[in-house]
Amino acid sequence: MTASPLLPQIGAIFVPVRDIEQARDWYCRLLGIAADNEILFGHLYCIPLQNGPTLILDSKIFPQHTPDDAPLFHFNTEDIDASYQFLEECGVELVGPIQNGHWFNIRDFDGNMLMICKC
Repeated sequence: MTASPLLPQIGAIFVPVRDIEQARDWYCRLLGIAADNEILFGHLYCIPLQNGPTLILDSKIFPQHTPDDAPLFHFNTEDIDASYQFLEECGVELVGPIQNGHWFNIRDFDGNMLMICKC
């Protein structure tokens, strides 16, 4: 068997969004980072994440996407209670309470489900 040329890494995660500017502002506020990168080709906004892949917001792929009830990915947190309270105060749609003291789900304004998980 030939060795795989693929690396055991994820380079990017695509999130389908309707409005690229609104999504940029929402995700950057959620993560506490400046929204000062350029929007590429009128539909892509890249958010480099610490120690991980790049989060790519893409408004061009939205029409083909139907949000479902499985999280696309999760954001890490060291304080699950503070994260829940912060997102609640920000008016983010919380999908239920904190589960097992470890995780909870939210939805962005396009209906994409995301998880917040204690690391």
